[in-house]
Amino acid sequence: MNIAGIIPPFQTATYLRTLPSIRERCGRVHDLAKDGKLKFFDYHPEKEIDVAKFCIAIMKRDYGENFTAINPHGRWRHLDASIDRVQPMIEKWSSLPNPPDLKEQARRTIDLFVVSVLLDAGAGNLWKYKEAVSGLSFTRSEGLGVASVHMFEDGLFSSVEGQPYQVDANGLEKITAEKVAKAMQVNESNPMVGIEGRSSLLYNLSKALRTSPEFFGSAGRPGHIIDFLEDESKLEGETRQVPLAALWIALLDGLNPIWPSRLSLGGVALGDVWPCPALKASLKNPAEGDDLVPFHKLTMWLTYSLVEVLEKNLRWKIIGLEDMTGLPEYRNGGLLVDHGVLTLKENALPQDPNSGLPHAIPSHPAIVEWRAMTVIELDRIAELIRKELGLKASGLTLAQVLESATWKGGREIAKLKRPETGGPPIEIESDGTVF
Repeated sequence: MNIAGIIPPFQTATYLRTLPSIRERCGRVHDLAKDGKLKFFDYHPEKEIDVAKFCIAIMKRDYGENFTAINPHGRWRHLDASIDRVQPMIEKWSSLPNPPDLKEQARRTIDLFVVSVLLDAGAGNLWKYKEAVSGLSFTRSEGLGVASVHMFEDGLFSSVEGQPYQVDANGLEKITAEKVAKAMQVNESNPMVGIEGRSSLLYNLSKALRTSPEFFGSAGRPGHIIDFLEDESKLEGETRQVPLAALWIALLDGLNPIWPSRLSLGGVALGDVWPCPALKASLKNPAEGDDLVPFHKLTMWLTYSLVEVLEKNLRWKIIGLEDMTGLPEYRNGGLLVDHGVLTLKENALPQDPNSGLPHAIPSHPAIVEWRAMTVIELDRIAELIRKELGLKASGLTLAQVLESATWKGGREIAKLKRPETGGPPIEIESDGTVF
């Protein structure tokens, strides 16, 4: 049924900000691909098994047959790149003369994870971060993650004297591009893509935290989201059960003011939602919003990351995780292109004169098609992996597949095919706010 055709634009906009809308709209694009009706890509489903086998080889190399040891995909992995950082920090808090209780420890951890995820957009092929305490150097997501840990420890996001370990609205107001650049060791010889966009997100976060005290408390701390979630939860025996939808609403609505102004529908700013011309062309009488495809990638990434904190630190059970999707970004999507599941049509995109690779901005219809296909293909690849290994979804979750197989696989095949940069097969001109 044509949803947008029977309800007002405001309600369509509300729908496009729900979790189920992501699979539904991406599924429509995938259906077009099966009929050869995408404008920029050709789809080769027979290649999916190659991706699955490539991923399985990586999983067995890293985990043997012990797939239960796979952590879920989340920001925690990047913050702990090469050495543990998160748990030692929590243990340090616990050893204080007046240690914070478990809830406050979780609030602080969520504070860190929120700013770290917002800083986790593509940094480019040239930037790296050298950690003083370990002497190790990191690039891309790990570099951004490790840098964010030290920014947090240094109190860059806190307004409270003597309490560096928190993020609050007053502290975030101090953020400038210059401060972010200095903390991330950015200079002429160590350039980063999207530094202005990153600092703007953090500054805008201060306004968002103030705007939604129902989610973030009067102090405007991301970590106060656990107090909202506790109110939305129920106890089953000794286990606190929290609906995923409550976390999603708090993140999507509470953080909506931070995003740059993009598309709006019915007076609602949509966020990471984009028009897909191929979808519009397939409809006889498209109504307003029928051609829009939601992704909400950074919100999804943040949700995965915070779910882990809630489950590990507070032992809460999150209900409704099956609604979460794979992340439509260049590692997962690059895996599909590099294995030939998706091939760009001839002359679909211009080539970068330096790399020789096709390139586009995030809003380009080709990137929208690529991302929509990635969401559905991740479900399909995950199911193929389970089938090959004789596992059910409960024995190997999508979050575990993302962590151990597709995201890692996308990075590894990129390094094999483009050893100079390790970049994706299609370059996206990041502004630091989408990828």
